[in-house]
Amino acid sequence: MKPTRSKRQSAPGQGELFGLDAVASVYKANPETSLTNDMLYGLVARTAGVPLSVLEERVPVGQSGQRHSLARRQIRWQQQTLKRLNVLERVKGERGVWRLTEAAKRELHAAKPGVKLLGYRTDLGVAIWGPSGDAFKRLDVPVTLVFTSPPFPLSRSRAYGNVGEREIVDFICETLEPVVDALAEDGSLCCNVSNDIFLKGTPARSTYVERLVLEICDRFSLSLMDRLIWENPSKMPGPLQWASVTRQQLNTAWEPILWFCKNPLKVKANNRRVLEPHRDRHLKLIQSGGEKRETNYGDGAYRLKVGSFGAETAGRIPRNIIKRGHRCAYGIQHRRAALELGLPPHGAGQPLSVPEFLIQFLTEPGDLVIDPFGGRGITGLAAEINNRRWMTGEINLEYVRGGAELFRGRPGFWLNPHIDRAFATGCAR
Repeated sequence: MKPTRSKRQSAPGQGELFGLDAVASVYKANPETSLTNDMLYGLVARTAGVPLSVLEERVPVGQSGQRHSLARRQIRWQQQTLKRLNVLERVKGERGVWRLTEAAKRELHAAKPGVKLLGYRTDLGVAIWGPSGDAFKRLDVPVTLVFTSPPFPLSRSRAYGNVGEREIVDFICETLEPVVDALAEDGSLCCNVSNDIFLKGTPARSTYVERLVLEICDRFSLSLMDRLIWENPSKMPGPLQWASVTRQQLNTAWEPILWFCKNPLKVKANNRRVLEPHRDRHLKLIQSGGEKRETNYGDGAYRLKVGSFGAETAGRIPRNIIKRGHRCAYGIQHRRAALELGLPPHGAGQPLSVPEFLIQFLTEPGDLVIDPFGGRGITGLAAEINNRRWMTGEINLEYVRGGAELFRGRPGFWLNPHIDRAFATGCAR
């Protein structure tokens, strides 16, 4: 690993302060204890390093103006989410008392360095259980797209693995190195990262994303094509401390997707593959023969002529803002399958439509798509549905087993019987 200079620590941001992981971590630190909500509030605040006064602060809510604690409300919101994920269950006969489910008490089984095992496959792709950096070493097939969402540099680790901000840039680059080495001349790399990491104790954002951009360009000689925006209308309000308590920030609603390519003049991107339907107003303009006026804007830089926008086209070119909520049918299917198998659902949810858009835009049918941080296998599934070949790597065995259920029934589906038997018999518990 390359030496790095000491950087300032990142503080909890959206999804951390009173987010899913903060609440879940309290229960997992007390696996045999049933916690009342009052106990939970205090433990979450202590874990997050937040004064209890934050929990007590009440603000007017709604038209009635009735005062509520937004912090407590957010903790209860996460509690309900953990219930839906089969992580928590209510203690029968007790009001406001919750505990971990038996399934949630199990630890994830992470592959040791050097371990590589075929988890499952279809006619189009394979999912490998193994450390992200090991799974694709000595890859000898050209890769058209690497689409991935690496772990964010959170101050407290998530269940699926995490490193601090000081190491995250090197960690991501070392993991990407074997797949970037195999990138075709017309290939692309897309990394979905977080914009919501804050410097400890302040509302100032970390610059790890900017450092990552420079390191990827310098280390791999790749070109930055765009910083696409994934706008998530259903993203939970936050960062709570800086937006709702001190009011020094705005609620966040987007994440960057960094798009790099090997050769910008040869990149296989083609927006004709992702054209969107024209809006009704524009269709009426086309049907009427286009503009009926002539003018100019911006000191003549933009000229509008009679007949402009009157030609029929296949659709409108998308903007570089991908607006998608995180809820999707495949995510629901995966969660249901994981619960039926007694497996922990993956904590990071991304709708299939996000990788699908980039796969359609940047590749053609038959091309190879790779995700070294495979998680639930959503990138592989998006490639499968769109007739692209695919490979995913995932370090945690439970996520490999749960992801396999998304591919059941696909042509050539095969699940490693050793993995299947391990969870069927409870050997991995």
